[in-house]
Amino acid sequence: MSEENNIPASSPEIEWDDSEMVSQYANICNVQGTREEISLIFGSNQSLRLDQKEAVKVKVSNRIMLSPAAAKRFARLLQMGIDQYEQKYGAIEI
Repeated sequence: MSEENNIPASSPEIEWDDSEMVSQYANICNVQGTREEISLIFGSNQSLRLDQKEAVKVKVSNRIMLSPAAAKRFARLLQMGIDQYEQKYGAIEI
């Protein structure tokens, strides 16, 4: 195994089948979890007014459920992607 990323040196080649993929935009994400799974909930807030007093409605579009181990791998991959983005385009301010 490679010590750098814990991937066996002779990992099988991965072929991505995107023939049924659907792309959706999300500007809201929430995380919920139980002992057995971590859920990522994606949606979009289409409100244009930041000063509104009534509740903001978020249209939920997708829920992705992961095992805790898969969620941890996803978190690491996401951080790697953000690091690469910031190296190329600069820091993301939140």
